[in-house]
Amino acid sequence: MSLVAILVTMLQLALCSIAIATNSFPDFQLLNVNETLTGTKMFMPLGLSETDDHRGKWNLKLVHRDKLLSPNDSSTLHNHGRRFHARMQRDVKRVASLLRRLPGKGTHDGDAAYQVNDFGSDVVSGMDQGSGEYFVRIGVGSPPRSQYMVIDSGSDVVWVQCQPCNQCYRQSDPVFDPANSASFAGVSCGSSVCDRIDNSGCNAGRYCRYEVIYGDGSYTKGTLALETLTFGRTVVKNVAIGCGHVNRGMFIGAAGLLGLGGGSMSLVGQLGGQTGGAFSYCLVSRGTDASGSLVFGRGTMPVGATWVPLLRNPRAPSFYYVGLSGLGVGGVRVPISEDVFRLTELGYGGVVMDTGTAVTRLPSSAYNPFRDAFITQTANLPRASKVSIFDTCYNLSGFVSVRVPTVSFYFSGGPVLTLPARNFLIPVDNMGTFCFAFAPSGSGLSIIGNIQQEGIQISFDGANGFVGFGPNVC
Repeated sequence: MSLVAILVTMLQLALCSIAIATNSFPDFQLLNVNETLTGTKMFMPLGLSETDDHRGKWNLKLVHRDKLLSPNDSSTLHNHGRRFHARMQRDVKRVASLLRRLPGKGTHDGDAAYQVNDFGSDVVSGMDQGSGEYFVRIGVGSPPRSQYMVIDSGSDVVWVQCQPCNQCYRQSDPVFDPANSASFAGVSCGSSVCDRIDNSGCNAGRYCRYEVIYGDGSYTKGTLALETLTFGRTVVKNVAIGCGHVNRGMFIGAAGLLGLGGGSMSLVGQLGGQTGGAFSYCLVSRGTDASGSLVFGRGTMPVGATWVPLLRNPRAPSFYYVGLSGLGVGGVRVPISEDVFRLTELGYGGVVMDTGTAVTRLPSSAYNPFRDAFITQTANLPRASKVSIFDTCYNLSGFVSVRVPTVSFYFSGGPVLTLPARNFLIPVDNMGTFCFAFAPSGSGLSIIGNIQQEGIQISFDGANGFVGFGPNVC
């Protein structure tokens, strides 16, 4: 990398800052166009990922789904435009899925005794594998069978595809066979664990049956069981998981889903006091040959983070809500009423942080003035036609770097998160077309997506009700 590129990268990281709202903010930053386009290349699939022991914490690798693409998928492997459009199609379905789970379907616009140490996993981004955006590799059963799992902060059930598989989608690893696991134990129909599952029932009058149907039409159906999960050298026993015998949908590549939501049946909820309801992740930027991380335990809570209160919606307990009070462009707060982002007593509106949604969604009453402020401050850049869900795009072909205004989230209580340029102006093809990576939600709900979260350490302290941003980057 050239000295200029290194200096630009250092500047971008420095501008990914969190400060108090009374401070002055830099009104622009540089987007390295060439470096960002080069960063959209695909990489060879990962082998078995190892878990690193770092200062007493288990850091498991998180990777984007790009890295799981087979070299045989050459038509997609080298075509960023095709990958982008597939991602946007998944994203539209994901948002629709979340909205269907909310009161009024999101249309209202207004109002186990086993001690473990801190542990975690690297997070892999999986943009074109056919399922969620980010993957983690863990061991399932005894002896542990390595499996890629989608991480989902908006879901509660942990499940894997299981033999015998009456209907299964393609996954990267052999389908898990409970007959080969010494620790697999079916949950009985009368168990209190079975009572905590929605849409549960009895299978052959003996074992608890589960069924999860997602808003995009994907589903998993099978038997609930207690099983051992392995994170590196950390073994967690008696985790309630779904053993899916009938599965369909956008999970291709992953063996199943690791629910990290706020409900009692998510992995976070099941670990409970063992980890203090605390976990942290850092989502690697799209297309980079690097890994992020997913770490559990109170020891993961960083010193120096800026903390924002978590809000709870009893009508959507799986979701992590945060208090957002406004948006800024170029260091200037856009005139938007705070009520646009307010979570009402009836459970309408609010702002959800979600790992499964790519593009941040905002109510039209917030998105329109926000977008217009960005357009005003980028009048010197050549415009391009709208692409997919994006209505604000630019033709940056021929540019080495461009000057763009800063974009900031103003959180309730004062903290301000200023994003790096690559988190809000993203390439949508190989030709130099970049788009403003926000979209109107069509509802009262706002969703902070994973594109805007990339490269920033995000920590959830469920026991004390806070989410932290920074201070580290990845």
